[in-house]
Amino acid sequence: MRYVLEFTTSATREFRDLDKQLQRRITEKVIALCEGPFPPGSKKLKAQPDHFRVRVGDYRVVYRIDGKRVVIVIVRIAHRRDVYR
Repeated sequence: MRYVLEFTTSATREFRDLDKQLQRRITEKVIALCEGPFPPGSKKLKAQPDHFRVRVGDYRVVYRIDGKRVVIVIVRIAHRRDVYR
């Protein structure tokens, strides 16, 4: 089953602020989430039980899955030192 992607407004803003090379790497990883929302290396966040994260270098992409609508919502894209604050 293929999932559809949605970005929150803040995640879109965070994505646009990144350099182009990092944007390409994150885009590849996010598109791969459509095929399988739980790739190797994805982790469930303890603070927010319905959120997951995937690594892209020093950056983290935080997302949640809406199984009823078959949608992956990208919630946050930030450097690892800032993403969980």
